[in-house]
Amino acid sequence: MDLINLFDFEAAAREKLSAMAYDYYRSGSFDEITLEENHAAYDRLRLRFRVLRDVSERDLSIELLGRRISMPMLIAPTAFHRLAHPDGEAATARAAAAAGTIMTLSTLSNCSIEEVAAAAAGPLWFQLYVYRDREATRELVGRAEAAGYSALVLTVDAQVWATRERDVRNRFHLPAGMRMANLMTSGLDSIEAHDSDSGLGRYVASLFDPTLAWSDLEWLAGISQLPLVIKGIVDPEDARRAVDHGAAAVIVSNHGGRQLDTSIATIDALPAVAEAVDGRIPVLVDGGVRRGTDVVKALALGARAVLVGRPVLWGLAVNGEEGVAQVLDILRKEFDVALGLCGCRSCAELDRDLLAGV
Repeated sequence: MDLINLFDFEAAAREKLSAMAYDYYRSGSFDEITLEENHAAYDRLRLRFRVLRDVSERDLSIELLGRRISMPMLIAPTAFHRLAHPDGEAATARAAAAAGTIMTLSTLSNCSIEEVAAAAAGPLWFQLYVYRDREATRELVGRAEAAGYSALVLTVDAQVWATRERDVRNRFHLPAGMRMANLMTSGLDSIEAHDSDSGLGRYVASLFDPTLAWSDLEWLAGISQLPLVIKGIVDPEDARRAVDHGAAAVIVSNHGGRQLDTSIATIDALPAVAEAVDGRIPVLVDGGVRRGTDVVKALALGARAVLVGRPVLWGLAVNGEEGVAQVLDILRKEFDVALGLCGCRSCAELDRDLLAGV
């Protein structure tokens, strides 16, 4: 099978992964309506392209939190990369560095903060879940800062865990010998099988801190000098509050359709969030990005960049580090073509006028 787009990689990955691993990566919550809407909403948007503009030279690079990266596509935080490939997150980080972009490492990674930092030659962000055990949380933040990560990505939409019915049916758990490497020192590194439920669902319900509130951003600022990125924003008022509380950036995200089902698709939420932020900090978006035209639409509606999650896992499952590199290269090339066909030479030239009826 020729792997020429991101959908091809998912089909190929399904053949390689266990049913439990594929369903874990692929699943959304409940009826998976938001999961499907995240991409379908991109397909409903129509581009009004411009012609007779010299697009012989195009620059895909952007500046983000003081760093120049090669393209407006980052790797989103996703858990348990060793379910896809033995090299896990270290392979993903190497591919991101080679592509000149940023990888965001999940708290629930199989490779440790330090292992990934040693493997990567490029910039890294660290995604944080806040545990009831605040000392365990503090330790994660300190380790990320000490290892050279350049931003802290606080996920704010997952303190209550939605039901992922595929995981319940599969009794999701980590295979024998596989651990969450970042939590080993706290003794919180294991997800065991449960006889009637998702092991991950049980883990989160007992260990994540449901009291997380805006005031905790001050606590995080007091224990780290890293810029704080807030992930899980879809409401414009929340976006304004994030700015007021010192966030360095926000990520418009509904957790890939894995939390509140029937919630708004992220590309539909993006314009109001971007308007509320009003250029004061960068706005990023994740969820449903599968084509270069999706990236064009996101940037035209006010995003500085997009984050890509599941397709990276498909690439990792198919061919390890090289597979991730292929996925990023495909998306880069598609975006480059779409940029040129829109009559634009850089990301800065993408604006809302490119979208018909918006």
